[in-house]
Amino acid sequence: MKKWIALLLLALLPVFALASSDPEQIVRGVSTDVLNILRQNDKDVGKVRDQVDARVSPLADYTRMTSLAVGKYWRQATPEQQQALSREFRTMLVRTYMSALTIYKNADVAVKGTRPGADASEQTVRTEVSIPGQKPIPLDFYFEKSGNNWKVFDIAVDGISFTVNNRNQFGAVIRKDGIDGLIKTLSDRNAKLAGNSKQGG
Repeated sequence: MKKWIALLLLALLPVFALASSDPEQIVRGVSTDVLNILRQNDKDVGKVRDQVDARVSPLADYTRMTSLAVGKYWRQATPEQQQALSREFRTMLVRTYMSALTIYKNADVAVKGTRPGADASEQTVRTEVSIPGQKPIPLDFYFEKSGNNWKVFDIAVDGISFTVNNRNQFGAVIRKDGIDGLIKTLSDRNAKLAGNSKQGG
């Protein structure tokens, strides 16, 4: 599971960089550049974290991502709880990505094509992450057009949706401890990842 998340998050940044371009351009145009930035700054944890957050924040649809991951319980959450869930979900993505940088910094992302989504406002970009000595991992990035920009709302690794995969875990926590329990669980996980990042840097 940890490796699955690391591989997934390795490819997040190349997707979230040029919102005004079409989805395939977003992926194709920035993959090499972003991976080079990560390799050059891999020892400066704070710098990389700031770059990650600055690029991802305006270009990912965190509200939709979080609502998909929370599933049917999203409607039961108050606006304040929804905001807190989205904030912690965003932090989880960034911090988990940070923990994977040193392991997968030598990877390469290859674009394999684009297919239409449910309607004209959605597209899926197919890519593969190649790691030296390992079999390429297929990754699908789901884009939705928001105004004039494209934003990512889900990712699938080897056919497994990131939001659906989290939905099973999140649902179990909510059934046991409620929505506030999930917020606390995510907050605790983020604090642990933050501590690991400091130790690694």
